[in-house]
Amino acid sequence: MTAVGDISGPAISDRRAVVSLLRHLRSPEGQADPLPVWEGLRSMGDVVRAPWGAYFVTSFEACSQVLRSRNWLVPDFAWQERQPDPRRWQELATQELTGTLSRINAPSHTCQRRALGNPFDRSTLEGLRPAIARVVTGLLDDLEKRLREDGEADFVQTVAELLPVRTVGEWLGIPKEHHAYILDFAHRQAYAQELFPSKEQLAQAGQATLEMRAFFGELIRERRARPGNDVLTGWIHHWDAHFADAPEAAARVIYHLTMFITIASLETSAVLLTNAVRFATEEPARAEWLRAHPEHIDDLIEETLRYDPPVWLNSHVAADDTVLAGTPLAKDTTVHILYGAAAHDPRRNPDPHVFDIQRDGGHITFGSGPHYCLGAPLARFEAREAMAQILERFPTLRPAGPPSYDNSRLVFRRITSLKVTV
Repeated sequence: MTAVGDISGPAISDRRAVVSLLRHLRSPEGQADPLPVWEGLRSMGDVVRAPWGAYFVTSFEACSQVLRSRNWLVPDFAWQERQPDPRRWQELATQELTGTLSRINAPSHTCQRRALGNPFDRSTLEGLRPAIARVVTGLLDDLEKRLREDGEADFVQTVAELLPVRTVGEWLGIPKEHHAYILDFAHRQAYAQELFPSKEQLAQAGQATLEMRAFFGELIRERRARPGNDVLTGWIHHWDAHFADAPEAAARVIYHLTMFITIASLETSAVLLTNAVRFATEEPARAEWLRAHPEHIDDLIEETLRYDPPVWLNSHVAADDTVLAGTPLAKDTTVHILYGAAAHDPRRNPDPHVFDIQRDGGHITFGSGPHYCLGAPLARFEAREAMAQILERFPTLRPAGPPSYDNSRLVFRRITSLKVTV
């Protein structure tokens, strides 16, 4: 048995209390303010038994250990096949995502990440800067027009959801006319990543998966026929050469990379930008201070990521029998990393309930270790450019009310609406 750390003793199992907290998290009140749920779970221990036999990891240190340690894996095809009831994992949409970077382990994961390198390094982002700035300016022109005509506008639908899909569209060479369709099937496919999706949600995710296959399959076929000076063309050349004797394997990797990198950041980046605008403008003094100190826009983004992470939960499984925070866990045991609970751990971030731009605190919202989010630099870059322009162009922008959420989510946040006014 390998010890992964002893932080605060064994897990506390209080099924009724855990169920009550999870029900609250699914409610409109819990979606709007999840902090009491994070505090409630963390008060039970650093590792808390879930009603279905898995465990919640609530502390910053224990979550970091799971993400960084080789003793923890993502739930890949091999793990799914070992489950007593594999039916949950045989759904079309679930199988599709299990083939992506987020759900494969070494050595396949290592091979693909090395081939990708750092797709959003500093030089790449600087190269994308003019295009991103142009996209932001155009979206804010639309926002300004709606505000002028109607007095208020929906920031999510006008700006936040469109910026990431247009950015990745520019990067991969996906025509603008397809962006709305991509957003639509990405929203529906995300249900497959929930802990306990309903039959209806799985059906929606399954249909979205078929649409994704058709869309990206055709995109890749077109790019093979007419190569361009773009990232997708480069992937095709690389993987065709890597799998010279196995064209089906090459096609599978290219599809999964293109599909996953396109859809993976859409909802999370939209939530980040919406929250950043909300937290920056809900207090006029804070917005005024940021306009006077634009060098702190990066700090605003980091505190936004800490305070309300776009992803609430991520699952890993034990590679071997182990001990986490004093709790013995058998091989294949599932743990759910709670990013929000970790970021509000007062041992890592004192007064975690306070939104403090100058906190200089810590979060693991983009993960850590081998599965660190590939698109994190791009998400930060998009949010930084958008916030800089928003603060300059809309000195009196403010939320017209609280945001609305998709209350069916427990894994990925989705803000469906945030009305703003001036």
